[in-house]
Amino acid sequence: QVQLVESGGGLVQAGGSLTLSCAVVSGNFFGINTMGWYRQAPGKQRELVASVTRGNTKNYADAVKGRFTISRDNSKKTLVLQMNRLASEDTGVYYCKAEPWGPPMPDSWGQGTQVSVSP
Repeated sequence: QVQLVESGGGLVQAGGSLTLSCAVVSGNFFGINTMGWYRQAPGKQRELVASVTRGNTKNYADAVKGRFTISRDNSKKTLVLQMNRLASEDTGVYYCKAEPWGPPMPDSWGQGTQVSVSP
């Protein structure tokens, strides 16, 4: 397991931008394959926003394609989500997740960071 620390959330007006960062601060970084961002809106299930594999294959939810960009810097052990043209439906708690190549290392989650978009 690794320890993930997110930063960069906040309050922004619709149409604005935010950048989220996730740092791997401890644990076996080289045991991680896919890293991703998930979000959970009030009363809703947690959902995938975007992910990127160790080989830099990226996947985006349809709702964020063309607005969000995920990037990964393995040398700095960080994951970044650039969010542009934010809308009220992007409001939620955003979580960073690290998925291992396989067992016995489990998935790891960050503590979450709040993103609030005002109309």
